[in-house]
Amino acid sequence: MPSTEKLDTHHKALTLNLDESTFGSFAEIGAGQEVARWFLVVGAASGTVAKTISAYDKEVSDDLYGSGSRYVSKQRLEAMLDNEWAQLLTQLQKTRGSHTRFFSFVDTVSARNFAGTNDPHGWIGLRFQSQPGGPPNDVVLHINMLDPANVLQQEAIGILGVNVIYAAFYELQSKESFLGGVAQDVVKERIEIDYIDLRGPAFETWDRRTLLAHLVSAGFAEAVFFPSKGPAVPPTEALYKKTVVLAPGYFGHVDSAHAQVHARLLASGIQQIRSELAEAHSAPAGFFCLTAAPSGPDKPPPDIPGLLRRIDALLATGGDVLLFRQRELYHMTALINRYTQSPVRFVVGLSLIIRTFEDPYGNLRGSRLEALARLFAQNVRIYAYPMTDADLREWLSAASASGWEWNETNGWVSADQLRCAPPLGNLFAYLLASNFLVPMQVPAALKADA
Repeated sequence: MPSTEKLDTHHKALTLNLDESTFGSFAEIGAGQEVARWFLVVGAASGTVAKTISAYDKEVSDDLYGSGSRYVSKQRLEAMLDNEWAQLLTQLQKTRGSHTRFFSFVDTVSARNFAGTNDPHGWIGLRFQSQPGGPPNDVVLHINMLDPANVLQQEAIGILGVNVIYAAFYELQSKESFLGGVAQDVVKERIEIDYIDLRGPAFETWDRRTLLAHLVSAGFAEAVFFPSKGPAVPPTEALYKKTVVLAPGYFGHVDSAHAQVHARLLASGIQQIRSELAEAHSAPAGFFCLTAAPSGPDKPPPDIPGLLRRIDALLATGGDVLLFRQRELYHMTALINRYTQSPVRFVVGLSLIIRTFEDPYGNLRGSRLEALARLFAQNVRIYAYPMTDADLREWLSAASASGWEWNETNGWVSADQLRCAPPLGNLFAYLLASNFLVPMQVPAALKADA
């Protein structure tokens, strides 16, 4: 067994090469053969490497793994895993199977192209045995590459690949130790992991949703996606080229009555953007937005079980959920604009709008002005959902926010009835007049209940 000391990439690869019980194949497309290269250059590669292959040509790739799927996709990755694993067992099971833990590492990656016009991302997969002759386990990751140059992205893929293989064989004591090992020296700064799927007996006690939430809370991803229907996918597949409505909030109440309020909020935003855009854009996709960040500067971050309870309550309404690492709305804008140039609309209550204006944004050099400029980048608007006079007074008191005044109509307050003293009030009035902040009317159903 290797030492419990934290090893660098060189020593991880060498440890695997010197472990007589591990042996496998490598199939890498799109970022060189950087993972296999580590095992080939550190020494004793014959102890680990059965084969390396890189089917760059599309016709060659189709011949090996079948046609009909995108080349950088989970479907292509699964086909690569199946093919390489079957071939490895066919060739070596009889001679080595009784004493060898086999593995197949595969990746299909779109690293930065020569013109710099693509979205650098990829899929990483590992199939491995925990013991000789045992059933296989799978690790599947979707990654976004953050380095500015192709050669740096290739280097980062090499480190990540070694981490994945090493963690699968030596760091399965807990999900935290496994994910920490996978992320070592490369995730956060150079690579983002925004999707994970672990299958097989080695992971049967690990909850998949907890793993997704951990990616965000540990800072490995800016956001992950929880669908109300169907399997989980990376955020890019939920957002790609879509018109988007985001309903951010804390959503601390998980009872059915509050769930109906939350569902009504998101539905109102979707209806509003349909009226605004008519048929000019694709059908809007709506998402509830939660954050794994503390709700305030002196607050602790929410725990994962608590986050999952809130996520489950929102999913039960039929709405999809994006869990973000950071709470500021401008960070949400930046994430969404990675994947779509179509219109983006937030639908929020007046309380969140006031909080957005009250926040000093001390982490930004341009403070509040810079935050608002980032928030409203690239066709972004905020739909301001009305609030009852009583709820607004209660919230302002609890938040210790002062200086806001308003009129009310039949007990309701809309954004255009809200005022604040200059100079903040001037900025608020500008956003209203420029249609960056769009007042919504009280829904008919709520008027009837009033």
